[in-house]
Amino acid sequence: MNHELSAHFKQTLSATGMVAILRGVRPDEVVAIGEALYAAGFRLIEVPLNSPEPLESIRRLLAALPQDAIIGAGTVMSPAAVQEVHDAGGRLVVMPHADLAVVRAAHAAGMVVTPGVATPTEAFAALDAGADGLKAFPAEAMPPVVIKAWRAVVPKSVPLLPVGGIKPQSMQAYLEAGASGFGLGSALYRAGDDAATVGRNAAAFMSSWRALRQDV
Repeated sequence: MNHELSAHFKQTLSATGMVAILRGVRPDEVVAIGEALYAAGFRLIEVPLNSPEPLESIRRLLAALPQDAIIGAGTVMSPAAVQEVHDAGGRLVVMPHADLAVVRAAHAAGMVVTPGVATPTEAFAALDAGADGLKAFPAEAMPPVVIKAWRAVVPKSVPLLPVGGIKPQSMQAYLEAGASGFGLGSALYRAGDDAATVGRNAAAFMSSWRALRQDV
């Protein structure tokens, strides 16, 4: 485990609130999109491994963005994939599921790992295996009332991020229920969107995040 990286992840999430999910992004466009996200205030970016040449996109983002950005992969499904992301320089592993072998592999590699969980049993098993945060997925099936119930038992020090269908107008209820931040997919970036479009979407989300953090 990399305690320094884990602490940096939690501090960055507390400040910026959102993980950008660039599903479908191509290496030839990823730098411009990453720069637009960074300019809007995003510091956490994942490239799902079911995107075109995802490891190359990760390498290009790492080369282009300042070191305070935490770059990694989503849809990481196996320990072998963890190793590939690590070898590409990625520091963040995001999963749609709670395979404890994947969690342990990322933890052992000194990477930040946020598995997808849908029950308290999965959540606590993942934390015991070394998860740095929890991805509440899919958020469409986990409304704020569920997050509130989870937060009654999940320590406040554990990042809890609803992912799936999140929009600027749905963020407040989740934050009031105890969410730490969000993973943002198609409302932020859809395959084929240009950097200007992503920049506008990112600015709207970040504006909402900053306004809500003053109120919650």
